[in-house]
Amino acid sequence: MPEPNLLPPELPGDSVARDGASEPAMPPAPVAPARRAKTAWQVAEHFQFALLALTIALFITTFIVQAFRIPSGSMEDTLLVGDYLLVDKTRFGSHNEWNKLLPYRPIRREEIIVFRYPADPEQHFVKRVIGLPGDHIKLWHGRVYVNGSVLQEPYTVFKEHEPDEFRDNFPRGNWFDENVSVAWSSQMRSLVHDGELTVPRDRYFVLGDNRDQSLDSRYWGLVPRENIIGRPMLIYFSLCQPDEDDPVASSPPDDKLFYLRTRIVHFLGDVRWHRILRLAP
Repeated sequence: MPEPNLLPPELPGDSVARDGASEPAMPPAPVAPARRAKTAWQVAEHFQFALLALTIALFITTFIVQAFRIPSGSMEDTLLVGDYLLVDKTRFGSHNEWNKLLPYRPIRREEIIVFRYPADPEQHFVKRVIGLPGDHIKLWHGRVYVNGSVLQEPYTVFKEHEPDEFRDNFPRGNWFDENVSVAWSSQMRSLVHDGELTVPRDRYFVLGDNRDQSLDSRYWGLVPRENIIGRPMLIYFSLCQPDEDDPVASSPPDDKLFYLRTRIVHFLGDVRWHRILRLAP
């Protein structure tokens, strides 16, 4: 009598090997439509959040505040090389109807501004406003006169002991100084009367606080109103410039761990801690 077949009946689609061979993997269960929709919705939410964050960041950097770094010593000792600034872009308004809605105000004499360099708008400069539109400006022996009166400037420093006819007696000095741009030398003649320079409409005369070591309006001209970005609001970080003769910086990193530790120590020593989160002058 034949033995009964104890194996279960083979179902349609069943590929179980009867000879003991291993079974192939079962196909994955299909993802439910509701789960796929939820996953797509989460991806869309994350993308929307990232797009909103990018939009807010672009709005802030375009209209409210922007970060800059001081690259030169022309504003010493008010602003130092290696100061990192947040610049308030809402302070000064342009000549349009938005002035009635936003907290804009006119530019004042002796305040510091950040602006696009007229000769190369890709560069950003920081200087102090000395002459407003309509002012009569002259320097005599390094002292600044505005509309006939000497300007009291407690913020200025003088680090060059050698006198300079053009720099110290602007605009009466030699107009052929090697640092004076050709375009400004030509334009200056039409603005100088009786030894004083008259600042035209929508233009500003700016100087660096480090008066003897600053290339400013004396050398390249006036700042157009539309080039002015804003004024420094906060020094959020400040770092001394590395010394080119520093043996640690120039030595090859044979011991990488020691080199890294030494660089960290030097970095912490170069941070001007007393200037961090300091309101800009």
